[in-house]
Amino acid sequence: MANPVMNSKNFQQQMHSGQSQPSWYAGAPQGAAQTPYGQTPYGQAPQGQRPYGQAPYGQQAGAPDLEQMYAAPAAGPADTGRMTYNDIVGKTAFCLVLVVVGGAVGWMFPGIGIVGAIIGFVLGLVNAFKKNPSPALILAYSAAQGLFLGAFSSIMEGTYPGIVVQAVLGTLSVFAVTLALFSSGKFRPTPKMTKIFMIAMLGYLVFSLVNVGMMLFGVTDSMFGMRSGMIGVVIGLLAVLLASYSLVMDFQMAEDGVRNGVPEKFSWTVAFGLTVTLIWLYVEILRILAILRGDD
Repeated sequence: MANPVMNSKNFQQQMHSGQSQPSWYAGAPQGAAQTPYGQTPYGQAPQGQRPYGQAPYGQQAGAPDLEQMYAAPAAGPADTGRMTYNDIVGKTAFCLVLVVVGGAVGWMFPGIGIVGAIIGFVLGLVNAFKKNPSPALILAYSAAQGLFLGAFSSIMEGTYPGIVVQAVLGTLSVFAVTLALFSSGKFRPTPKMTKIFMIAMLGYLVFSLVNVGMMLFGVTDSMFGMRSGMIGVVIGLLAVLLASYSLVMDFQMAEDGVRNGVPEKFSWTVAFGLTVTLIWLYVEILRILAILRGDD
């Protein structure tokens, strides 16, 4: 009896007049069947629950539930456009496939090897100094260098049968050992070692340019110019060590890029660096084997 609605005169008059529903319940359709207390009409959700298919208050229909969003797995690097190891491996493999294809063409037509060497040298400089990687230029570099490697390998194989297989196995062995040492943490680049590497690389580059100039002007008669005999072997071994450290730097760049979440496009930069280093390593090992077999 403390309910003010039930104590009102309007409510009492309506109850005594025999009306089934009070006037304040004007929203109910006349003649509608009454539902017993505690029961829910058919098709109507119980109090406190939303009907089937109806979105919660303030949420649009068809929008994902917050609980489902929180339960969903976190977005990975591939979903956010970040560089992954799979990106690096895939792009590096693509570059090496083009090197092999170009090598097959250069092997059959050794005369185009000099063209591939010039184009590859120019594209190598362009790619090295570009701020953003260009996949087309990187792939073009790989194909051009393949032409040079195919022609050079064909000449070496004709002079020393079986040397190409030995050089390929040697390159893969150095790559595998370097990767294993890096993965185990036993061989990582340091600022001091990198500084020594840069100085040695500069000296090697100057020596190589002088050697090529002397060969072009006929100062030396040997196939490798000043890189013949034991001096050539020592210089070749030094070059292999430099190439091995360059591989370590490439591995470190890949690891840092994946850890820091750099954009996926820079996986082309890592692939380019690995391709350049592997080509360099193969050429140096091929030269060392040719010098050793030439002295037999």
